[in-house]
Amino acid sequence: MNIAVLPGSFDPITKGHEDIVRRALPLFDKLIVAVGINSVKKYLFPLEQRLAFLEATFADEPKVEIDTYQKLTADYCAEKGARFILRGTRNSTDYNYENTIAHLNRDLGDGLETIFLMSAPEYSFYSSTIVREIIKGGGNADKYVPDAIVTML
Repeated sequence: MNIAVLPGSFDPITKGHEDIVRRALPLFDKLIVAVGINSVKKYLFPLEQRLAFLEATFADEPKVEIDTYQKLTADYCAEKGARFILRGTRNSTDYNYENTIAHLNRDLGDGLETIFLMSAPEYSFYSSTIVREIIKGGGNADKYVPDAIVTML
């Protein structure tokens, strides 16, 4: 069984995240969207809310599992039987950062492979960080988040 993990904070999930997952589904038997918990990071949305956003977004996808973890991503993948990490990249800056992490995960994860998907052009100019700032500033972020969570914001 080909299992992949898409790790992230998803604070909040964006249409870019959703697009990466939906485009990757044909490649895997199961795709785990896993919220990593970092005790020193400050989040806008609590963990339960981010999980609810993910559940609502992928409610129609039986191959998608939503989960959370606190350990190293490589260890989490081993626990889940995942041989692949899925990452989306918007530009060369994202790729350079993710490439370093991919090498570390491969070393730590005994051959764990990272699969990169390039962001679709319409989602390449914003990130969760930017969407958080729009929300915190009282702006309308509806066009940047999955339709399933617009009413949840």
